[in-house]
Amino acid sequence: MPSTDNIISQIGAFLNLGGPVVSILLAVSIMSLAVILMKTYQFSFAGVGSRRRAEQAVSLFASGRAREAHDLAAQGRNPAAETVAEAIRLVMTNRLDKQAIEERLARLATERLHALQSGFRFLDAVAQLSPLMGLFGTVLGMIAAFKDLQSAGNAVDPSILAGGIWVALLTTAVGLAVAMPVSVILTWFETRVENERIAIETLTSDILAGIAPKVAAPSLRGVSGEPQLAN
Repeated sequence: MPSTDNIISQIGAFLNLGGPVVSILLAVSIMSLAVILMKTYQFSFAGVGSRRRAEQAVSLFASGRAREAHDLAAQGRNPAAETVAEAIRLVMTNRLDKQAIEERLARLATERLHALQSGFRFLDAVAQLSPLMGLFGTVLGMIAAFKDLQSAGNAVDPSILAGGIWVALLTTAVGLAVAMPVSVILTWFETRVENERIAIETLTSDILAGIAPKVAAPSLRGVSGEPQLAN
């Protein structure tokens, strides 16, 4: 097993070999890992993808057990359950028409999903810029390699050029090594958020399916003069 001192010395030699571009990419990869771990914990804590409680609540509501459905959904932590609980609560209060309820639910869902998407822009920037940074380091390395080749004059050693080229290509390899896993993980996160959004739309639509908009016509007013929901 290599000792800690050997590992540190190897990392130092690798950074010296790759230059400042590799150092920057290494720092970016560490930050990306931190963001990925944070998002993984956030998704796990919020129960993203676990829609069983919300689906059961919708089934209870459809069977006429609205209070039980609301209490069940309110116990959930994921956006789908929270939105379903709010939808049932708004329907039970019978104070808003369908359009107003949909607007409130859309606002709530947007807030919850936006919180889940925090950090996505950073990961997207890393996935797009890391290969470009690696290519930039390669160009700088090639310039340095050909400059050394020119300085050698007639005493050209092919090994000098070959060594300079592989060192220059090292930055591109590091850039791709950082970008590819970040891109895959970001796509996975985005897919889970999109699935949650579709689940919210589907479940809330099931709850609001039987609600007609309020109409201010005299025939739909009750004895108190307040608008009633049309059946």
